[in-house]
Amino acid sequence: MATAMGPAAPTDACYMLIHPRLDVETPNLQTLKRNLERGTDDIKAEALQQVISGTLQGENHDQLLMHIIRFVMPTRNKTLKKLLLLYWEVCPKYEADGKLKQETILICNALLNDLQHPNEFIRGSTLRFLCKLREAELLEPLIGPTRECLSHRHAYVRKNAVEAVSSIYRTLPHLIPDGPELISGVLQTEADMTCRRNALTMLTQSAPALAVQWLKENAQLVSGFEELLQLAAIDLIRRTARDFASEKALFIRCIFELLNAAPSAVKYEAATTLVTLSSNPAAVKAAASCYITLATKESDNNVRIIVLERLDRLRMRHEGIIDDLVMDLLRVLTAPDLDVRRKVLGIVMKLTSQRNVNDVISMLKKELAKTVSDASDYDKNTDYRLLVIQTIHSCASQFPEVAASVVELFLDSIADFGASSATDAIVFIREVAEKFPDLRQGIVSHLVASFMDFKAGKVMRGALWILGEYAETPDEIREVWTRLRKAIGELPLLAAEQRELDAASAPADGAEKSAEPKAASSGSRRILADGTYATESSLTARATEASSLKLDSKPPLRAVLLHSDFFTGTVLASTLTKLVLRFARASSADEEQQVNSLRAEAVLIMAGIIRIGQSSFVTTPIDEDSYDRVLACIRALEYMDEDSDVLTEAFIDDTQSAFARLVKGEVKRVEEEERKHSNDNAVQVDDVIEFRLLAAANKGASVSAEDTLEHDIELATGEAEGRAAVSKLDSVVQLTGFSDAVYAEAYVNVNQYDILLDVMVVNQTNTTLRNLSIEFSTLGDLKLVEKPTTYNVAPFSFSSVKASIKVSSTETGVIFGTIVYDGPNVNDSHSIVLNDIHVDIMEYIRPAHCDSAQFHAMWTEFEWENKVNMSTTKEAAENLDLRAYLQHIMRATNMACLTPTNALAGDCGFLSANLYARSIFGEDALANISIEKPMEESPITGHIRIRAKTQGIALSLGDKISAAKVSLSE
Repeated sequence: MATAMGPAAPTDACYMLIHPRLDVETPNLQTLKRNLERGTDDIKAEALQQVISGTLQGENHDQLLMHIIRFVMPTRNKTLKKLLLLYWEVCPKYEADGKLKQETILICNALLNDLQHPNEFIRGSTLRFLCKLREAELLEPLIGPTRECLSHRHAYVRKNAVEAVSSIYRTLPHLIPDGPELISGVLQTEADMTCRRNALTMLTQSAPALAVQWLKENAQLVSGFEELLQLAAIDLIRRTARDFASEKALFIRCIFELLNAAPSAVKYEAATTLVTLSSNPAAVKAAASCYITLATKESDNNVRIIVLERLDRLRMRHEGIIDDLVMDLLRVLTAPDLDVRRKVLGIVMKLTSQRNVNDVISMLKKELAKTVSDASDYDKNTDYRLLVIQTIHSCASQFPEVAASVVELFLDSIADFGASSATDAIVFIREVAEKFPDLRQGIVSHLVASFMDFKAGKVMRGALWILGEYAETPDEIREVWTRLRKAIGELPLLAAEQRELDAASAPADGAEKSAEPKAASSGSRRILADGTYATESSLTARATEASSLKLDSKPPLRAVLLHSDFFTGTVLASTLTKLVLRFARASSADEEQQVNSLRAEAVLIMAGIIRIGQSSFVTTPIDEDSYDRVLACIRALEYMDEDSDVLTEAFIDDTQSAFARLVKGEVKRVEEEERKHSNDNAVQVDDVIEFRLLAAANKGASVSAEDTLEHDIELATGEAEGRAAVSKLDSVVQLTGFSDAVYAEAYVNVNQYDILLDVMVVNQTNTTLRNLSIEFSTLGDLKLVEKPTTYNVAPFSFSSVKASIKVSSTETGVIFGTIVYDGPNVNDSHSIVLNDIHVDIMEYIRPAHCDSAQFHAMWTEFEWENKVNMSTTKEAAENLDLRAYLQHIMRATNMACLTPTNALAGDCGFLSANLYARSIFGEDALANISIEKPMEESPITGHIRIRAKTQGIALSLGDKISAAKVSLSE
């Protein structure tokens, strides 16, 4: 990158960046001179492009200046004239002693002629070039023609003339001291909207009093302006509202008119500016309504999300004011994009209150019904249905008065839902059944009626658990038992399946009967796809026939067992055991025979589950855990008479109390988060009240920092965090040693998506270092945006070099490079290798939360896994328990713990927890920690499994955990 003005300095402005072409050989000076002197216009244009590119890359082309002035400047070719303006911008205009070169007089004469050229394009291009000049000696002769261009007949020339006058007045006001008055006159008489916009922008920056006076005179016409001028008027109001507080009523009236403007950009800026001017509820509601209208009518999903984020910030700043607009916001759900819908529903949840919860639930019920009836896009409807169900779930959890209607809706529609949606619905029903005992009887009745329609194993497991826990009376238990027997089918399970298979494979005539033994005794040979042979035995044939039976026509519980879902089988066994124990406890002595009947039937069903799992009717045999669980239930019923109290406590009391603690813990966690949020926004009664009008230096008490112009500038420059000087020292990295000829150190400023390196270079020799440059290279998903400029550093002096690096993903990157410079002699070249700069992944990782279903779905989806073994010394583990070790890992990785606090409570020598974090780029990081400490004096051992979608995050988090493990041991 090269600069256009004066001697090279790190603060000079640069207006042009050209990437060098590596596939084209750069010609020497003699070739360039010949092409500039004798070539055609096309050859001259190509040569001039090469000169501009070489100058930007730091090459010395001072000898070509006169050739360009003599042979290129007199041309009438418009392309060459445009290239000449680019060359005047980058060519060195100063001698070594800092004085302006004599040749620049000729440049000034050429510019003067172009400003008086009859062609509008040449005049306008030259005026645009004047905006980049900073030399008073060159600009002074051009002031007169520039002022004349303000009254040119063509609008293109006039608008560029306004820009030129504005630039000259900002940088060198003594050259045109009456610039604001001149532009004010143009603003009064100009008809072209672009020229008026440029003029108003200039007055806003240089003479705000004149701009405000113009706005007062034209306040009634603001609604009729074109879009550009309306945006300029909004910018004027935003910049001057604090200094011209007496005109606040005028500003607010203009902004209210612009809220009804047709262009979306004007609406958005007007709404944003309105809330900075006033915190009146009417103004806040008007701005929120404008945001909702934009989100409803705009077709660009990115615009919708930006507007909704602004609306969410407005809601946080003005709690309770825009709650009445929640029904209008629900109209945005007509957008087809799932991210937009998710954002809308998130805001709706925060706007829902006691007053509007019934209306919100009614609207969400309609949306849920649409997802069930509309079969045009199954995948998208499934995701949206799950989102609506989760929102209704959260809404009913916060407002118990609607829980009954929501449960009824879910129970009536759960058979039509997909697996994921039905699972979330059954989880909500289970939670409601625990929180509201009065609804349990109705829930059990609905589940019994709908049980035959369930297809997914997860839904069946949830329904079985609810039926086993909350079916308490003998009549309810009989009703549940009858429905479960119907869902299981004919008993015994294995014998019934065998009879069905024999009936299906029975021969139809005598010929087939005679062929059957031969087919059974000899295997059939098949040719596989790869050309090899395979023999199929009779046993395999029977298994294949068994697997080809239509399982969909079987009862639901029988079908999932034949699908090898033995987890559901264990839940069924546990439910049957609970029902038998509850019936035995609730029944009288006369019903002992019925208790024994249920007991025997339950044992028969459990034995059938085990035998089915060990047969050839399933593709996957029963696992050891499921086998042990079902066998434990059989033994519990076997010894039910001897250990009735112990079994009742284990199967009934303990399970229900454990789930109750889980629900209470989740409620407590939500309350703590809300309390923390309210504490962050709380104001003490003895806090100082800030008055904006009495504190000019303050950013304003009634104006949020997010809406001020200074905040926008801070975000653009990466200074929004306002780091103190002491904290900046922590980000200084030493690049070279103290004994090197050049000492360098860098301040690493990590912004959201880029890294700014501010390198201080000190010349520790007594000679001038020529052509000193720093060549950076990156490793990882880092990209160097611009090449640092070349400098000449005087003896024992220093210079500052800046470089910007873009970050594209969450991965630990490395920045390395060398310092290259020339000594006093011609061929005296030196280089110093710099220390590596490591970019910490923790700068981009943020703690986040998700539910268990989302965590398990991502855990299954992500393919990159990094397993880190954990172990500490006995000394380090003496005063450290497992929960403290978990907190240490969470601090080191900046991850949040998803496992509830009550699940981590208690004294145990083992701990397992799930951790979750999300990067600023939207990348998810998952971790599961499993550690143990059997005894007090034992070390902590175990492992952490990290999963991510990209390899970089998994490896980088593993390195962080390893470093935390080492630091703890030390």
